[in-house]
Formats: sequence, structure tokens, C-alpha cells
Amino acid sequence: MTTMDDVSRPSRVAGPDEAISQEELRLAARNHGIPLEALRYDVTPAGLHYLLIHYDIPDLDPAAHTLTVDGAVGRPLRLGLAELRERPRVTHRVTLECAGNGRALLHPRPVSQPWLVEAVGNAEWTGTPLAPLLREAGIAPDAVDVVFTGADHGVERGVEQDYQRALPLDDALRDEVLLAYAMNGAPLLPQHGAPLRLIVPGWYGMAHVKWLRTISVLTREFDGYQNAVAYRLRRDADDPGVPVTRIEPRALVRPPGFPDFMSRARVLRPGPCTVDGRAWSGHGPVVAVEVTTDGGASWSPATLDPPAGGGWSWRRWRYEWTPQPGRYALGARATDASGRTQPVEQPWNRGGFANNLVQRVDVLVVAE
Repeated sequence: MTTMDDVSRPSRVAGPDEAISQEELRLAARNHGIPLEALRYDVTPAGLHYLLIHYDIPDLDPAAHTLTVDGAVGRPLRLGLAELRERPRVTHRVTLECAGNGRALLHPRPVSQPWLVEAVGNAEWTGTPLAPLLREAGIAPDAVDVVFTGADHGVERGVEQDYQRALPLDDALRDEVLLAYAMNGAPLLPQHGAPLRLIVPGWYGMAHVKWLRTISVLTREFDGYQNAVAYRLRRDADDPGVPVTRIEPRALVRPPGFPDFMSRARVLRPGPCTVDGRAWSGHGPVVAVEVTTDGGASWSPATLDPPAGGGWSWRRWRYEWTPQPGRYALGARATDASGRTQPVEQPWNRGGFANNLVQRVDVLVVAE
């Protein structure tokens, strides 16, 4: 007798010298990060925005697609995309980051999608606010969680499932949470959740459910796989952990100069150079960025551009540097209004989540 366990194995941590597996390479071929040179764009073009797809991209007809609101509500709703487009329309510029960004840099490495630091993007999402729809449905007074179900279906760690994530009711009712049907002024692309997805500004990407088809209000805490098993910060397999929610502060350097094809190490000429990048956090606005050119031995303040695009969008920073020939290790660390700062030594967790260790960009400065 065969079971799901024959195709879907438990989570694990790589051995001390274990190389990236073919399974991880297949994931990396399906999913992609932003090319770091694309940090120059205030708004990330859709084709350069990071992408993570848990299962398959579902085949959905926008004209026939409907959204159901049910569960602990007084007036269940069923709406087509045309009806959602008739509702109040807003656009938010939002930075999305995968919760597993940086996983492949951990030691030992959790075996999963092998992200380095590129799993991020900043797009303009257009749709209708979620909160009025929930209130129209009549939320039960004892409601606790709101569950969002996508049309993508698969098996993960032996559990067959539709992709589902829940938000606590108070978070679901935040004014900025969107039911989005457009990205950067164009209809959603299939890989980005067409025809409808959830946008939860400030939260890691696992909360932004794509191919959204059902919203269910519960009077209990949701215990589905993606909330209760996956996306939890835990030290070992027996640790129940704590949920992954808001994005930790991070700054990325847009690599200067030009790269070596294989190593991506940078080559730069001596002389004045503006080092820049982007910084963001889900806990509050970024208020400071510091830059190192010596691998963290010393830090200097960067200049922050004025905030652009609202409170959920990344912020550009810049640092004027005049290097002489030699080897350098660049990095940047962000601090947000809540007082959180990126670590220079990353705490480890079994899933490889919320890893915001300072990036390292190796640069060789050579004379012509």
C-alpha cells in the first residue's frame, strides 16, 4: 500500500558538508529572486519581483472565478471578479519578502527552497480593502481567525492540502489589507496569483495568499498546516515554536561595479562611488541604515532618501565611498522605528525563517 509519505518526506536539516540537492535545485529553478541590480527600481517590474510557488500555478478563468466569504458570518457572500472591481478601489505600494529569505546561508542549512538574500520585491498592488467585505458579511462576535484558501493544491510533509493561511481577526481588519487583482497597473500575472490574491502589508510573503477563492471566519484558532506546522520559529522538531508574522528589518546593497560570472564577486575601479540599496521592515518605518566596507569591523551612517510610496514600501539609502585598490566586504544594516536592528550574527531556527543577517558583498577594486 502506498501513502503520501512515499512522495513527501519530513522536514530535515542538511548534514555539515551536504551539498544542495537536486530537489532543492528543482525548487530554485521554479522560484526566483530579484536580480540585485534591480534594487535601482522604486517599483519592481513584475518579471523581476521575487516568486515562490508552493505547488502548481492553477488554471483559473477570471470570468468564472468567484470569491466566497463564509464561516462565522451572518450573511455569507459570493462575489465574482467583476463585482469586486466595482467596489472601492485603492493602490498600495508594498514590499514583499519571503519568510525563508537567507535560509541557504544558515549553518546547518534547513533543506527547502535555497534562498540567499534576493527573495524580495516592491510592487504597487491594486484592489479593494478586505475589512469592508468582512463587515458586510457580518462577523460573529466570537470570531477569532480569518482563513484564506487558495486554488493551489499539493502535498507537503505528507499532508495533502489546499494552500491555506489564517490571520487573527484584528489583523484581517486592518485598513491596508487588500484583495488585489492588479500589480503595477496591469492585471495579475498567473504566477503572481491571478485573478485574485491577498496582500497583507508588513507580513512575510506566506500570508499573501494567491489564487484566492475562499475566506472563512472561525471562532477558534486555525490549526491548518501552514499556520500550525510550517512557518514557525522552532529550535528542533519537537519545539512547537512561535508563528512567523511580520518582516524583520533588512537592508540590501545594490552591488557596485560589474560581476564575475560564476562567483558574482564585484569588480570596481578606484575613485568616488555611490553605494546604495533599499531597506524595509514590517515592524515600523526604517529610521537608519549603516554601511560597512570592511566586513563589519566598522560602520558609517548612510543617507536615507525621503519615504516614497507610503508606509509599507522600501526606502532607498546611499553612501558616498572613495575606495583605493584592494579587497572590501560591503554590507548594510537597517534599524526601524520599533528599535529592531539587523544582527551581525544570525540566530538559527529549524525552518530557516526570518533570517535577516547582514548581507556580504565582496568587492575587488582594481586600477585600469
